[in-house]
This record gives sequence, C-alpha cells and structure tokens, in this order.
Amino acid sequence: MTRHPDPAVLYPDVAARGSLGAALQAFADESGLSVPFTAADSRPLGHALVGSRLPHRKALLVSAYVHERRWSVRGEESFQGMPLVQGDTDDLAQIARAAQAWYEGAALSDIREAAPFLRPTGRFEVPDHDPVRLTESEWQHMRTEASEQEWPAYHALVEAAYAEPALRALYPFTSHWTLRFSTTTRPSLTITGPCLLALGTDEYLVSKGFTGAGVLARATTAQEAVASAVHHLPSGLGPVTPGAYDEESGRRLGS
Repeated sequence: MTRHPDPAVLYPDVAARGSLGAALQAFADESGLSVPFTAADSRPLGHALVGSRLPHRKALLVSAYVHERRWSVRGEESFQGMPLVQGDTDDLAQIARAAQAWYEGAALSDIREAAPFLRPTGRFEVPDHDPVRLTESEWQHMRTEASEQEWPAYHALVEAAYAEPALRALYPFTSHWTLRFSTTTRPSLTITGPCLLALGTDEYLVSKGFTGAGVLARATTAQEAVASAVHHLPSGLGPVTPGAYDEESGRRLGS
C-alpha cells in the first residue's frame, strides 16, 4: 500500500491554522480580500469551500494533493454538477483571487484573468437550465476537450459529429472516450443511438455498445462514421429535455 506524507508535514501552515479553510481565510483577510471560506468536515486539512452569490454555481472546491504540496480547484454549475473551470496550483494567493472572483459572480473569463491557473472547460453558464443551451454548452466542452488531446482522430470525430445537425441536436457525452448521445441532459441521461469510437488513424467504429460490442459499421474517416451513426438513429427524436429527478418521487423527469 502506498503511504503518503502526513498532511501536517506537507502543509505545516495549514495545520497551524487547523484547516485549509482557515488558512485560506487568513490569507484572504491579510490580502484585503472579502471572501468567506469554510473547511470541509470530512478532511479539514485537505478540503475547503467557498460559495457563490450566483445560485447557478456550486461552491468552489479546493482540494489538497496527498503526495505533494499542491491544490486543485474546481468550480461547477449547480444543475448538472459539471465543471466550468478547473486547475491546480501551489500558490495560495492565486487560489484566494480565484475564490474572490467566483464568490462575487465574476464572468468565467474574468476568473481566468484573476487566476490564470484555472482552465475553462469550454462550458458556459446556463442560469435557467434551458436544455437546448445546456446541450450547446456540452458540445462546446467536448470540442474544447478534444482539441486539447494529442489524438487527432478523436478530435476529427468530435468535430464531424458536431457538424452533423442530427447529432448536434442531441446531448453529447463520453464513456471511456467513446462518443455517445442522450435525449436528456445530465444529471439523468437517456441514451439513444449508436456509439462512435476513434480506434486510430483512419479507423473508426460505429457500435451498439460503448466497448465496441455490436458493431454496426467500420469507417476510414470520421465523416463516414458520423454518416453511419445518423443512419442508425431512432426516428422521431424530439428536442433535448432536462434530465432531472423529482426529489419527492425519485422518478426521472424530462424523458
């Protein structure tokens, strides 16, 4: 079993304050920032939170690495729980500035300017949870993510799927880097249609299962794979609807 250093050894300044939230709060106060940090109950030396004045944002989560002195920061939207910004740094000053911007409801681009270590995921904010806009946001994330991978075939597949109106109208997601589609948004997906896999240069697979089971077609270009996927889409698909749960009944809504 891998043994990690004692958090008090990696983070003596945090341990001296009793929690990561308290350490960040002290740092923010000393820097003249007005932002309320709280410590996580389960791991106070390792996690801290700061809320937002915007109801469609979840609390910004700051998490300490266990093997080196570094922190990851993640800011999610509230409806789907998907990250809008994320990144890691060893600089508490940048974390404090990022938290201040998140708390005050600054635009995502302004948060990036305040704390350059935070990387936008490509998603944009949809305060009213409109499913069509959430779908557009997720496509933007998929394209951003694909462009950052050293995997030209996968990038080509995502771009070809986005260029096809029938697929662009569906909510995209991945399972083990397999491109899939849903007629509802997160948090409750309703899977529809085939799966698309980029196996390698000039090798694409269209299948029923995300592991490649139930092969429907093989293609040498992303465009050919997408055309085959469209051919295998069910008929009568309507606009994407919210994939939410009724908390009282536990039943899915919008599908």
